[in-house]
Amino acid sequence: MSEFQEIWLRDGKGLEAAVIRHGATLARLRAPDRGGRVGEVLLGLRDPAAYATAHGHLGATVGRYANRIRGARFPLDGKTYRLEANDGPNHIHGGRIGLSHVAWEAEQFGGGNGVRLAVRSPDGAAGYPGNLDVEVTYSLPGDGALHIDYRATSDAPTVLSLTSHGYFNLADSGAGSVLDHELEIAGSRYTPVDPHGLPIGALEPVAGTPLDFARPHRLGERIEALVAARGGYDHNYALDRPGELGALAARVRAPASGRALELRTTLPALQLYTANHLDGSLDCVGGVRPGRWSAICLEAQNFPDAPNQPAFPSARLDPGAVYRHSIVYRFSTC
Repeated sequence: MSEFQEIWLRDGKGLEAAVIRHGATLARLRAPDRGGRVGEVLLGLRDPAAYATAHGHLGATVGRYANRIRGARFPLDGKTYRLEANDGPNHIHGGRIGLSHVAWEAEQFGGGNGVRLAVRSPDGAAGYPGNLDVEVTYSLPGDGALHIDYRATSDAPTVLSLTSHGYFNLADSGAGSVLDHELEIAGSRYTPVDPHGLPIGALEPVAGTPLDFARPHRLGERIEALVAARGGYDHNYALDRPGELGALAARVRAPASGRALELRTTLPALQLYTANHLDGSLDCVGGVRPGRWSAICLEAQNFPDAPNQPAFPSARLDPGAVYRHSIVYRFSTC
C-alpha cells in the first residue's frame, strides 16, 4: 500500500474519514449538515501525494513535540538536548521531518471503521533522546464521533506531546472563512507568549480579552484585535478540566450549515489557530484554495515549551511508562 493511499473509515451513519500512512494524516473528514447532506468538514489536499511537500501540517499527527520549544533545546536529568531549529532559532512540531513526514505502518480493523498506525522514531531523531514507539488509532465507533487514541513508549527518558493538526471548516470545506463560526472553549486561562510565539512561563485569565470564549462568540467578532501580534488566533489555552475525557474542551457551530463539533480530550491544553498563514497556494478537495482564516485548528496537546517551563505540567516520558491520550471530535447538527 502506498503511503499516500487513502484508507477510508465509515460509521454507516454519514460520518466518513480517510487516513493516509504519510504522517498518519487525517486526509478527509465528511459529516452531515442540518439537511442530512454529507460534505467535507476538513481541509484536505486534492492529491494525497502533495502531503509530502505541503506546508501547514494539514491533518497530520504532529510530534515528537507539538508547538514550540524555545531555543531548540531543553534540559533533562542534567543534560541539555539540542533539537533541530526549524522556526528561526526555535523548534516547532518535531522538526522538519518529525512524525508528520514519515511513512507509518497501518492496519485496518473493526470491519472498516478503524485503522491503527505505528512508527518508530529512532534515538536522536531531530535531537530527541530515546527510541520512541508510537501508535495512533483512528476509529468511527458509531457514536457520531471520530476517536483518535495515542499510545507511546520510550527506552530512555524523553519528552512528548502529540496532536492532530486538522483544519476544520464546518460550512464549505475552506472555500470561505470561518469568521462566522461560533466558538466556545472551556479554558479560563492561557499562556501569554513573546513576539516569537514562545510562552513566557505564566498563566493569565482570558476574561475581558478577545481570547474569552467561556460563552460562544463568533470567531470574527474580535479577531482584528489580534492581527498585529499573532495574525489572528494562535493561542494556547489551559483547559479547566485536564485529563477528563468526559469534559467538554471546545464546541464550534457553523450557522450556515447547521453543523456542530465538540472536542473532548485527556490532554491538558488546547491550541486555537485560525489558519492565519494559509495563502491560497494549497490545492484542496473540490478545487478549494483556502486562504487566511479559512479554517480553525483545535490542537489538543501538552503545554508548549513545557520542557523549559517548570511551572507547566510535565511532558516527560520515562522508560516503563506509557503515554496514553485521546482526542474525540463529535459531530451533530444545530
